[in-house]
Amino acid sequence: MTIATVLAFDFGLKRIGVAVGNTMIKQAQPLTVIHSATNDAKFKDIAALLDEWKPTLCVVGLPFHPDGAEHEMTRRCRRFAHQLEGRFGMQTVLVDERYSSSVLQAKRGEVIDAQAAAVILQQYFDDIN
Repeated sequence: MTIATVLAFDFGLKRIGVAVGNTMIKQAQPLTVIHSATNDAKFKDIAALLDEWKPTLCVVGLPFHPDGAEHEMTRRCRRFAHQLEGRFGMQTVLVDERYSSSVLQAKRGEVIDAQAAAVILQQYFDDIN
């Protein structure tokens, strides 16, 4: 079996949480939070992560309303996933993140985006078993 690295993204307009894991141990770890102000800067930071970790797959959390209906962030996350594919040639998988934030308890002002990305990635790993 080939061991492959996977990066996951919790996309937000202000911050993008990033997590990493691999297909052998299937354990997600929070990695970093991208705080860049412009799209170009965000994608430059993402390019550096892709170069460092050399993933074979990217996972992007896809938010929905509790009833499964799409909203503005659903469309923005799909667009972000398409940009990862188009800019970097990365295979990208979308994962329903409807309940991922319910397992995280954040204190006021605490940045939990990388942990949210880890929850999304762990959900992906659990689903492929």
